Amino acid sequence: QVQLVESGGGLVQAGGSLRLSCVMSARTFSDFVMGWFRQAPGKERELVAAIASVGGGTNYADSVKGRFTISRDNAKSTVYLQMNSLKPEDTAVYFCAADRFPVGSLWWRGPYDYWGQGTQVTVSS
Repeated sequence: QVQLVESGGGLVQAGGSLRLSCVMSARTFSDFVMGWFRQAPGKERELVAAIASVGGGTNYADSVKGRFTISRDNAKSTVYLQMNSLKPEDTAVYFCAADRFPVGSLWWRGPYDYWGQGTQVTVSS
């Protein structure tokens, strides 16, 4: 059974930074595409960033390009999301997710097989 546990959320002022972490329980972490999603109240869940299982490829939503960085440490079974220059519109619950069988060139699109419980990020103006 794969479990994902996020941490690092909190309250920060606009312009500030946070780093989210997500630890996977499985020993096969390096086989998974990992993604960070977010969902704000009244909005659909959106993919923020994803990182490939091999090769280090990444994909970002346009709204976070240049501000957020996704990375992974396979030895620690952990994926990170470094969030800089935060804006109030970044306020949401952030979820990490894992995809064991990515398909084709659009490898970041999922579907994702496993999800964490989410961590709240609130950016005040």
